[in-house]
Order: sequence, then structure tokens, then C-alpha cells
Amino acid sequence: MEVVIVPDAAAGGELIAEAIAALIARKPDALLGVATGSTPLPIYRALAAKVASGAVDASRARICQLDEYVGLPAGHPESYRSVVLREVIEPLGLSEASFMGPDGSAEDVQAACEAYDRALAAAGGVDLQLLGIGTDGHIGFNEPCSSLASRTRIKTLTQQTRVDNARFFDDDIEQVPHHVITQGIGTILDSRHPILLATGEGKAEAVAQTVEGPVASIVPASALQLHPHATVVVDEAAASKLKLADYFRATYAAKPGWQGL
Repeated sequence: MEVVIVPDAAAGGELIAEAIAALIARKPDALLGVATGSTPLPIYRALAAKVASGAVDASRARICQLDEYVGLPAGHPESYRSVVLREVIEPLGLSEASFMGPDGSAEDVQAACEAYDRALAAAGGVDLQLLGIGTDGHIGFNEPCSSLASRTRIKTLTQQTRVDNARFFDDDIEQVPHHVITQGIGTILDSRHPILLATGEGKAEAVAQTVEGPVASIVPASALQLHPHATVVVDEAAASKLKLADYFRATYAAKPGWQGL
């Protein structure tokens, strides 16, 4: 696992956008896994700016969802499909044809989960998967004590996650669904390059447990330690509880430029 400490969220977004741009240059039809929430927005803004300036041609890129609420009406502004269309697909000038995600309104949700896992594999697998992290260490919606071998499935959200997400629903927790479809931890680990971005002091404890703690289902993000090419990008606030912060800064500063992110 590589840990990169950046000054702030904007710097983290720019760094990861550069990694995505490099991937698209090598593989124009790369499959990019995207996360929702406020944390990845600097990535999407930086990448959209590169596309708008002509520095990046993302016209052949493909986008896939990490997770989706179960039971929200089609077109609901806070369904993750709507969010991805609004924050990623449209700013990058892509069409819905380039986008794939699980069906949160399916009558048979379990079948929809299994179909999505098969679709990701049939698409050649996810080349780069963006991740955020919850204050309890969850990635995607793999809550604490999720199986580290889990595949795409339905999950029940914890009360803390519903509280955290209420800000997207007019601060009304009663509007936040109780269930989601999420890529499982095993599915996430199938991606060729998972990149986790964490910003703010509120994520510091989860980051420390993810990076320096044991691999344990109580901290689902710690499973990234098992991946041969996982990157964790954190701002100074989110890095504040890392015991090895100075080591991480030194190793990144000495990293050969040709290695990329």
C-alpha cells in the first residue's frame, strides 16, 4: 500500500486526476470505478478541467458505479446513478452508454447484484477504482464486519452511515434509505488499482486504522493492505494520526517520477 500525504483536498484531487489522465492516455477505453459523496468532488472537477482544456481525451472512457441505494425512485436526485451522471458523466462529456451500474430498483435485488458482478468481469474488470472512507472505516457500503471476500450484494446501512449521509437528504435521516447495493470488498480488490482519498480530521482515525492497523473486518478499508497496487491519498488533517507520516512523506518524495501514482 502506498500512502501519499498532500496539503489539502484540492491537491489530492489534482494528483488523482493526473493518475486517471495517465491511465486514459495508456488505455483510452479504461473502465473507471467512481465513488459518490463530497470527498471525490475535487477529483472530478480537476479531471473535467483537463478534458475541457483539451489536455485529456476521455471520449472512450467507461464509468462504473461503486454502489447504489435500494428503493429510491428512478431519477431521484440523490440516487447514485443521478449523482454520477451529474458529477462525472456530464462534466466529462460522456454519454449514458459509457456508464454501468447496479439496478437499485430491481424486483430481485440479489439477482441484480450478481448480474452487476458478472457485467464488471465481462467488461474486462475495473482498471482504477476510486474510494472514499467512512468514519467507521467502511469502503463502498461495506460496513464494519463485512466479509473481506464479499461480492456485490445488498447491505443494511448502520445508523452512523445514515446520519453521515443525511446531509444529502435535507438533513432528514428519515429520507435516507436503509439498504444499498454495494460492490463487495472482494469485488473492489479485483480492481487493478484502487485509490482511496480521505480528507479532513474526521477521517484521521479511520485512515490510521486502515493503513497502520491489522487487516480486520471491523475496519473494512484495511483489506486494501492485501492489494498489490493500492494507493491511499490523504490531506494533512486526515494524516494527523498516522505514526509513520514522516516515513510516508519521505518515501513519496524519493519516488522515481516514472513510477507514477
